[in-house]
Amino acid sequence: MEPHKKINQPTIVFIFGGSGDLNKRKLTPALYNLFADGHLPEMFLVVGLGRTDYSDTSFRNYLLKNLKTFSRRKVDAKLWKEFSQKIAYLDFDANVKNDYNKIGKLIEATEKKWKAAPDVLFYMAVSPAIVPPIVTSLSRLNICKQKNCSRIVVEKPFGHDLESARALNKLLLTYFDERQIYRIDHFLGKETVQNILALRFANALFEPIWNKRYIDYVQITAAESIGIEDRGDYYDKAGALRDMVQNHIIQLLCMIATEPPVSFEDNEVRNKKMDVLNAIRKIKKEEVSRYAVRGQYAGGWMKGKKVKSYLEEKHVAENSSTETFAAIKFYIDNWRWQNVPFYVRTGKYLPDKSTLIIIKFKEAPKFSFPAQATDNWKANKLIIRIQPEMDIRITFQAKIPGQEMLLAPVDMIFDYDESFKEAQPEAYETLLLDAMTGDATQFMRGDQVEKAWEIIMPVLDFWAEKKATDFPNYLPGSWGPDQSDALIATDGRSWDLVIPKNNAHADNRSKK
Repeated sequence: MEPHKKINQPTIVFIFGGSGDLNKRKLTPALYNLFADGHLPEMFLVVGLGRTDYSDTSFRNYLLKNLKTFSRRKVDAKLWKEFSQKIAYLDFDANVKNDYNKIGKLIEATEKKWKAAPDVLFYMAVSPAIVPPIVTSLSRLNICKQKNCSRIVVEKPFGHDLESARALNKLLLTYFDERQIYRIDHFLGKETVQNILALRFANALFEPIWNKRYIDYVQITAAESIGIEDRGDYYDKAGALRDMVQNHIIQLLCMIATEPPVSFEDNEVRNKKMDVLNAIRKIKKEEVSRYAVRGQYAGGWMKGKKVKSYLEEKHVAENSSTETFAAIKFYIDNWRWQNVPFYVRTGKYLPDKSTLIIIKFKEAPKFSFPAQATDNWKANKLIIRIQPEMDIRITFQAKIPGQEMLLAPVDMIFDYDESFKEAQPEAYETLLLDAMTGDATQFMRGDQVEKAWEIIMPVLDFWAEKKATDFPNYLPGSWGPDQSDALIATDGRSWDLVIPKNNAHADNRSKK
């Protein structure tokens, strides 16, 4: 069957860092699956650039070996043979200016061969430090001056703080228009995240109650059951707030809180998200302790395995105050969300790997029911699970079978795997296809990036000035430090437990 979204324009994708981890694990599997599903044009070429000594053939063999591990579908020999002919490799050093001539010559040769001018996508699958010299050197190529046929994809982190984010945006906008720049956050490519807007605006059931009159609070949890592994060099300079909250979690918050767009044209959707960012209440430095909590994992045991403390990890500074857990309370000061708290948390070595959003509604009146009927009373909740499984559930009250009027909470569950039997595309498939077709809806705009940094900078600055004195302050397998529970308990609330799949009771609480 012909796919609904197909690239018709001849296209070349240049992957800087072609021999690196991101390409072998995510990008090549995504492109292979897009090819297998019929989304790519006949005239298509993907070019890996790197310093590893590969020929076209050896590079293809390297990718095939990893594709068998990381592709969501089994590699078909016939399909791979056809797809592999669209793969090339260039020996390339980002710091050697003459190497950029190889890119220009390859584009010219391919255009001559195809007898058609291609769209060109430059993908920065490299360290953030290498992006500026690449961007500056690429600007000398004629293709980058053709605004309608060249695009650049930049991976997070988009800066280390507000100042560096502004510098990166200034550099990118010196050589590219905003319409050419695609700042990728793979969370936004996940099916459940994309379904948030459909859930809200395609169903009359939800929009009338999606406001402060009916919603008590929103919780967003992005939990990881692993430590930092071998990323000490990066993580010790970043921490949980930079790594997860500034991008992934704030973007999820925007999806939940946004106003209805006039259309789903990319800039219209992004304008609405920007409105949310502008309405987030600024946290003053002197108030950080009331709104934010940080933690760092100790050594201990995790699922029967002994684990190191953060300070014992490789490439972590002695007495580091880098947080591996962060929880923040946000408020959005607009008509829809005034005084509704948005509680967010993320951390390493938490009990389960899970990302979920919980919208808790205000309780219905109980007075008409007998006292014993409401012993198990739980407020209605809408729960959106993003990973590892993808489902949406609603908890509500139902009568327990029997002669008495007794109530208990039950769930209605929409499960992606059960409802849609076809294989779901990986996030990078969706986002690569969008970038190649010029759809920027799921990508962050420069002003969004800067505003997200502006929101968290008071917390980062306060934590940098006031070093933690209680680190490490949580055990592996717990839900973070005690202060995280206290943060939400001061409002008379508690964190909702990350919910195992098919658990009949959605309202269990976190346990230490």
